[in-house]
Amino acid sequence: MAPVFFPRILAKTRAFLGLAGVLSALAAPPAMAEPMHGIAMYGDPALPSDFTALPHVNPDAPKGGRIVFAESGSYDSLHPVILKGRAPWQLRFMLFESLMGRSYDEPFTLYGLLAETVETPPDRSWVEFTLRPEARFSDGSPVTVEDVMWSYEVLGEKGHPRYAAAWDSVAAMEQTGPRSVRFTFNEEDRELPLIMGLRPILKKAQWEGLDFEASGIAVIPIGSSPYVIDDFETGRHLTLRRNPDYWGRDVPFMQGQANFDEIRFDYYGDGDVVFEAFKAGEASTYRETNAAKWATQYDFPAVARGDVVLSDIPHQRPTGMNGLVMNTRSDVFKDWRVREAMIRAFNFEFINQTLNGGTLPRIESYFDNSVLGMAVGEPAEGLVAELLAPFADDLLPGVIEGYAFPVSDGSERNRAGIAAAIDLMDEAGWTVQDGVMADADGNPFSFEIVVSQNATESRQIIDIYAAALGRIGITPKITALDSAAFTERTKGFDYDMMPYLWGLSLSPGNEQKLYWGSELADEEGSRNRMGVKSPAVDAMIDAILTSTSQEEFRAATKALDRLLTAGRYAIPIWYSNVSHVAHVKELRYPERLPMYGDWLGFQPEVWWWEE
Repeated sequence: MAPVFFPRILAKTRAFLGLAGVLSALAAPPAMAEPMHGIAMYGDPALPSDFTALPHVNPDAPKGGRIVFAESGSYDSLHPVILKGRAPWQLRFMLFESLMGRSYDEPFTLYGLLAETVETPPDRSWVEFTLRPEARFSDGSPVTVEDVMWSYEVLGEKGHPRYAAAWDSVAAMEQTGPRSVRFTFNEEDRELPLIMGLRPILKKAQWEGLDFEASGIAVIPIGSSPYVIDDFETGRHLTLRRNPDYWGRDVPFMQGQANFDEIRFDYYGDGDVVFEAFKAGEASTYRETNAAKWATQYDFPAVARGDVVLSDIPHQRPTGMNGLVMNTRSDVFKDWRVREAMIRAFNFEFINQTLNGGTLPRIESYFDNSVLGMAVGEPAEGLVAELLAPFADDLLPGVIEGYAFPVSDGSERNRAGIAAAIDLMDEAGWTVQDGVMADADGNPFSFEIVVSQNATESRQIIDIYAAALGRIGITPKITALDSAAFTERTKGFDYDMMPYLWGLSLSPGNEQKLYWGSELADEEGSRNRMGVKSPAVDAMIDAILTSTSQEEFRAATKALDRLLTAGRYAIPIWYSNVSHVAHVKELRYPERLPMYGDWLGFQPEVWWWEE
């Protein structure tokens, strides 16, 4: 079959390669490749081609029942793949399917979902997917190559910025058969074939004549997933109903998944109200992130009767970074010595004791609690040191020789930390004058911390921290915002400091560009909240993406971990390698847990209802 290009794709291809180069590439014999049932970032998929179900599901789980979630905040849109509006985050994953599905029992492996096979050469310079002939949207219409190609183009050019980076790496997109599509890349990036397998596939015909970039509830998106939107009241509740005619009920990847007949989300004002709603029986499940609260506040009657079960779900994933992020776009935090002073003034041991009874460990680095984390406080060695060496002259202290967050004596006064903070501020040109931290002209050092009014725990942390900053003559402005205002301000980087969480995986890849890459640092909606622009960070991300062995991959990630941690961009708090989930006794989950634990793809995907 002759290659078929979308007009925009052809123009895009010319821009990247020149038309002659593209035609030459298409005429050249393909590199050795063969269709496969799955693809792994490194090595081969763990499951054979004739697998019948993922290892961490119950393929015999009964269908039926309902699960009800209580959510804080609100929503004003049902369009989850664009930047505008506030859509329930779950819709991005529960309305649309992708060509491949991810197994969360492996670091990064995909198996066929809408696509029955995936094909890529050893250098992964291109990837080809072949659709299953039975794939259907929820309205019964077939999922076609045209839908796939349109979805990739519209998401890359008009969708949320999270889709743009991978799309910019596509030199050509062509239909190679009645059910097959190939993407050829313009850069070396071994993760790109996997990323392309995970894009949501939309129905092209639904959006003809409509403004794809407009948010709202006028258009109810059509996907191919097991669920459709059944009922909703904007900002109040949303119900998804399992489609009895779901096309993929016999696909091996979907066995033991999508077991509930109904999934409902109810929205409340803040986190405290959400917990009370769960206690009152208005919700059937609740995730607790506060260890002290889990230990002391789950003795209510439903637990005592056995109607509510308390489940601990262990995991083996990196901690990520959770804490207070400093915005280096703001003048106050451009100097690393000021950022280090803020870290020294933060009395983690006292705050942890006050809020958690001292039970939770501190996050030591971005990839802590995993094989990808740096050696805390130790000098870089081996391949890690080699990767960092070209940038040595420009690196902050601690990157190569070793960095560790300070440890206080646990007392509220934190004498050593406060003294170190004052010395660092002095080095940066700030001194305490009549009890106020100020510069040589007497201008006070001040900054604003923005926080969502729903974030109860974050506000408690900030209040204790603000009292500590008062000991060095700094009085931060604390601004509590409703969810809409908080979202708008943080999207536009309008803050000096804010609480934030980056969740990281065992297989970091292109998303690292969105988190801390220079190219998207000033792109509205980017998750580069600290505004880091570092050639060394960019180089380590590239090294991750082009690694051909586990050794290279781990070294590049450890080097990135050093750069981010010693960059003093965030003040970390705590983590837990166990997720705490309270739920009604009728909700069940498999005994065999995925390595990612309570993560995407776990609840509600593999849970079920059983009397």
